[in-house]
Amino acid sequence: MAARKKPELLIPASSIDVLKTAVTYGADAVYIGGEAFGLRAKAKNFSKEDMAEGIAFAHAHDVKVYVTANILAHNDDLDGVRAYFRELKTIGPDALIISDPGVFMIAKSELPEMELHISTQANNCNYGTFNFWHQLGAKRVVSARELSLYELKQIRAHIPDDLEIETFVHGAMCISYSGRCLLSNYMVGRDANQGACTHPCRWKYSIVEETRPGEYYPVYENERGTYIFNSKDLCMIEHIPDLAESGIDSLKVEGRMKTALYVATVARTYRKALDDYFEDPKKYEANMEWYKEEIGKCTYREFTTGFFYGKPSSDAQIYNSNTYVKNYTYLGTVESIDENGRSVFEQKNKFTVGETIERMKPDGTNVSLKVIGIFDEDGNAQESAPHPKQMLHVVFDGETEPQDILRRQEPDEKQ
Repeated sequence: MAARKKPELLIPASSIDVLKTAVTYGADAVYIGGEAFGLRAKAKNFSKEDMAEGIAFAHAHDVKVYVTANILAHNDDLDGVRAYFRELKTIGPDALIISDPGVFMIAKSELPEMELHISTQANNCNYGTFNFWHQLGAKRVVSARELSLYELKQIRAHIPDDLEIETFVHGAMCISYSGRCLLSNYMVGRDANQGACTHPCRWKYSIVEETRPGEYYPVYENERGTYIFNSKDLCMIEHIPDLAESGIDSLKVEGRMKTALYVATVARTYRKALDDYFEDPKKYEANMEWYKEEIGKCTYREFTTGFFYGKPSSDAQIYNSNTYVKNYTYLGTVESIDENGRSVFEQKNKFTVGETIERMKPDGTNVSLKVIGIFDEDGNAQESAPHPKQMLHVVFDGETEPQDILRRQEPDEKQ
């Protein structure tokens, strides 16, 4: 099957700064959460003012912004949802992402001109469900993560051409069905379906025999450890041709609680892979090692292709650890260049004078830079930058530009 069109690259953002990073590093669209009714209550999320600024910035760069309102609502939520949607009418996002039918009907009433997208939380597994939402007025449906490429092609063949399919292609996988999980609610009283998930699926578990209280036995599976729910991360960077030919309209990256480094790395890598493939499939194949190397520079939990090529086997789980692979550390994003030519940015992690770090540019290039001098906001020199969130003016042995990402390769994790 020939590729229908280049799919949209949809990138998450946890804050206004990360939104700007996503836009700069290649997103076609960005999805964000407001201060209520989204499924990442622990993320920084966007105030009304930040949302307006972010949407204006994105639109100035021809990038769309979608706002999540995808909780499974209770009665007490509905009046607040209605008031929130009235606020959004004045801000003007490009679409809302919704999972609850009651919330959907409120959106239709309050925002009749707004595009409505149906969240993966609605368990959209078949073309009948897609058509149901289309008949109610949805513009796009986010597929359940449990679908294969074969099933997605079947859905594309049985739905109207103007109904869009959005599919997760990269990021953390949930061990529950399409994200509907009760572990967090039962164990710590925080409802994942109301946006307060504490990720107990990543915790370490043991078993206790009823007559032997206090004697804990580790839960082993294939003698490889105890993290029985800990899924690998989804990554489809090596399978862009299959995604392009499946009829998917939007390739979605998970991660509304991730750093700017993660967002920049994933957005830039998928942007280049998509552009290369649609320019010439041979160019995509020739650059495969670059994509694989770059995507491995963000924090991740090993990689899997999820359900795309059939149901995952035990190989899709990580049994011996719940930690991330972390090859690079995020140091900051250049905000401006001061009158002395120094790079100004908020420090995210410690670094010192004399270190060599990497400048990551939106165009795909990486440049090594040596730290020559570090100065605080009052102009005082310092040998290191040990305190996160300190505003720094840094001299490098080369130039930087605003929106450059600064990162350091970790010596114990060299590739």
